[in-house]
Amino acid sequence: MDFSSIKKEIKTLSFEMLRIDSDNFFEAVIIKQEIGKLNLQLKSFLGEPVYPSENILADEVQKTVDTLGGIMPGQTLYYKDLGDSGIFAMLWPWNDGERITVKITQR
Repeated sequence: MDFSSIKKEIKTLSFEMLRIDSDNFFEAVIIKQEIGKLNLQLKSFLGEPVYPSENILADEVQKTVDTLGGIMPGQTLYYKDLGDSGIFAMLWPWNDGERITVKITQR
């Protein structure tokens, strides 16, 4: 599945705020009640999260994650290698416990 197809499916969910919607980057805020649906979609497109995980991220993946703001405990990272590129999906929960920032990009 390509990035535009993933983005189209993800956008069927209810987002509180859409921040960026471009050809290779999507950023929005989703409410806690929708996170289960989002995780199911991301797993079906990208597989299991690569963070948190016992595995260490490849250097190239880590460098890209760092350019997107990094990943820390409590956050989730999905990644799918497409050969000449990769799709990244990052979930950053807010301190209010009600909202999650979602970043999805192809690099």
